[in-house]
Amino acid sequence: MKELRIRLLAGVFVVAGVLSWAGARLWNSVGTLPSVPLAAPVVLALIAVVLLATALSLRSRLKAQRERRPDAKGVDPMMAARAVVFGHASALVAALVSGMYGGTGVFLLESLDIPARRDQAIYAGFSVLAGIGVIAAAIFLERVCKLPEDDEHDGTGAAPSV
Repeated sequence: MKELRIRLLAGVFVVAGVLSWAGARLWNSVGTLPSVPLAAPVVLALIAVVLLATALSLRSRLKAQRERRPDAKGVDPMMAARAVVFGHASALVAALVSGMYGGTGVFLLESLDIPARRDQAIYAGFSVLAGIGVIAAAIFLERVCKLPEDDEHDGTGAAPSV
């Protein structure tokens, strides 16, 4: 499995942001604007917490296994692989969603004098921050689950990252 690429995630974020900003301008010309739900940053933050908790748990279990502690609980490779796949998917979706809310938030910056739009801009800003948290937690999870022999390859080999 290939590593997460920051450039890819940034590209998804920027493209989604520009399209969302243009869509918000177009939608506003019709007279309404779709709202940014309060649940958006909450859900993204929860996903980030789950990814971080998984990474910390796996890291401590792998450390105990490497130190050959007698009470060490092993890590199932399939579970680690599933965690990494969940992290990859979460990071890609977070980049897309954060870009969408970021573009909408940038559009809303021109009308902060309206209380409802100011609240929407705040929710959008927190959604972007929570999305960045998801991406950071996914990258950390990927680094925790990286196989030691993957360090010997220059990224062109076929060694899977688990």
